Amino acid sequence: MPKAVPRSPRRATPVSLIGAAAWPAFLEAAPEVAAAAALARFRGDVGQLVLVPDSIGGVARALFGLGPEEGSGPMALRGLAARLPPGDYAIERPPPGFDPAAMSLAWALGTWRFGRYKKPPSEGPARLMPDLAGPTAAACALARDLVATPANDMGPAQFEAAVRALAARHGAAVEVVAGEALIAAGYPAVHAVGRAAVAARAPRMIEMSWGEAGAPLVAIVGKGVVFDTGGLDIKPSAGMRWMKKDMGGAAHALALSAMVMAARLHVRLIVLTPVVENAIAGDAMRPGDVLASRKGLSIEVGNTDAEGRLILADALARAGELSPDLTVDLATLTGAARIALGPEIVPFYTADDALAAALSDAALRVEDPLWRMPLWDGYDAAIDSDIADVRNDADPWAQAGSMTAALFLRRFAPPGAWVHFDLFAWNARARPGWPAGAEVQAIRAIFAVLKDRYG
Repeated sequence: MPKAVPRSPRRATPVSLIGAAAWPAFLEAAPEVAAAAALARFRGDVGQLVLVPDSIGGVARALFGLGPEEGSGPMALRGLAARLPPGDYAIERPPPGFDPAAMSLAWALGTWRFGRYKKPPSEGPARLMPDLAGPTAAACALARDLVATPANDMGPAQFEAAVRALAARHGAAVEVVAGEALIAAGYPAVHAVGRAAVAARAPRMIEMSWGEAGAPLVAIVGKGVVFDTGGLDIKPSAGMRWMKKDMGGAAHALALSAMVMAARLHVRLIVLTPVVENAIAGDAMRPGDVLASRKGLSIEVGNTDAEGRLILADALARAGELSPDLTVDLATLTGAARIALGPEIVPFYTADDALAAALSDAALRVEDPLWRMPLWDGYDAAIDSDIADVRNDADPWAQAGSMTAALFLRRFAPPGAWVHFDLFAWNARARPGWPAGAEVQAIRAIFAVLKDRYG
């Protein structure tokens, strides 16, 4: 019987990242690419891609344009990865500033797909060699998987299971208060928002803790509305269609905590995720109801579709009881944030100028778009109520819906450093590397700040 011939190791296809200024010199040094480049009119412009064929019909090399003076950063590889045919690839002589780990992360973000309900493709996505993406890529995939999962498979109990699974991997502790027990435990607003859901989807407050006693306490709070009908102020069908993503803040909080724990930052971590379904039933909260809150402030419900800030109020009050060094809250909170900045830039609110500067710097450094918005005291009166301490829907004269939501949260936030992010958690348009659907936002920049502070 003839001996088996060992298979030769798969060769990674080289990928050259070329700016417009460097292209003439590159072409002179590699004339074998001239024909393919000329056919595609390649000049090193941003996003241009050429696959140079080999002699047997495969790909000998890929050329990818970075634009003038190599103006693109490593995140440009996110779009590249999604456009390449399956196979192994290696970046050839990356430009200065293109950190291998950052390139791997961009590649992982660009090749992520949500495949829970579809038959797997015959071939996987393009792979970058070596793969150095690590825990950050896994955390980002976790957030997107949670957001993408439809509400029938991502109720409060299923989200709790995801928290427990993550906690088990990192040795964190989890405490959960659910259903009617929320009232006695001091989470009346969480209970009020979620009480109309069926018993199997009962509201709950999930608290995960990790880290060493004596380390600075970081509180991460995430809005977990697994589905938002709008309540009795029901949303129109177009507005309700993608409300499975309204737990995006909680998903991002969980992913950010995964990054912190994997990096073993010198912090005590508390992750607070109130998780509810804003359903419609005979005991749903009504417009005009006045709710109690954990902080002791009464809240007039002007709009049952402004429910996220109600559950965050109780969670932020709980965070304040723990005297955190820093509080971060993440929420898919308002459509007004999209009107202000669109779907791809996340507004954030904080009164801490040093924290704001650090976040803005990190957003540029890791290519995770953020924009600071003002906490304008002049609009605070818009959330005053005639019969309660505060109302959950601002008076229309203020207009600035994302800002007045942040001002509402400020009334419940812990003293000291606090920052609120009004996420979208979604790609409204499909493009290479950014498929339509679940998206991860802000947490890479936040993690960079946490790493600088507590690493």
